Amino acid sequence: MRLFLLLVTLLFAGNPAVWAQQKGVPGKDMSAMDMSQPPSPDMFKPLPEMKGVVSWKTLSEVTPVRQKDRFVPQFSKEINALDKKDVKLQGFIMPLDMGEKQKRFLLVAMPPSCAFCLPGGPDQLVEVVAKTPVKYGFDPVVISGKFTVLKDDPMGLYYRLTDAVAQ
Repeated sequence: MRLFLLLVTLLFAGNPAVWAQQKGVPGKDMSAMDMSQPPSPDMFKPLPEMKGVVSWKTLSEVTPVRQKDRFVPQFSKEINALDKKDVKLQGFIMPLDMGEKQKRFLLVAMPPSCAFCLPGGPDQLVEVVAKTPVKYGFDPVVISGKFTVLKDDPMGLYYRLTDAVAQ
């Protein structure tokens, strides 16, 4: 719940320029989207798996387990083996800051369809801290960096990628 509230707050205060592009505010660049056509049905399909890239299917191998008065994630052996390793991930950038380049953002499994909504649960997003800012766009990107499994994050995150670079 805390993660949801944090993300909603960040998104409301987040990136009005990007929101304006997506919503078609007059005077803003609309070249990235064709608003005259309905969205492609392929937009809502999972990304295809790529060789050498950790799949979202693998990252979803987590089960919430009750411990006393709360639930904690129990990660699969495959996920635990990735902890503190250099990995590549493919996904869509969900900006957390202002500007067309992002140093800290969420990498998500499905394309964001709403500037104020998360496109999945905690197993479908990764907090990314990039070495150098990454250009925001609507297309999927491949990002590499040091992967950390967060076993007890106070914001409810499961994964973080640091020292990340776009491929």
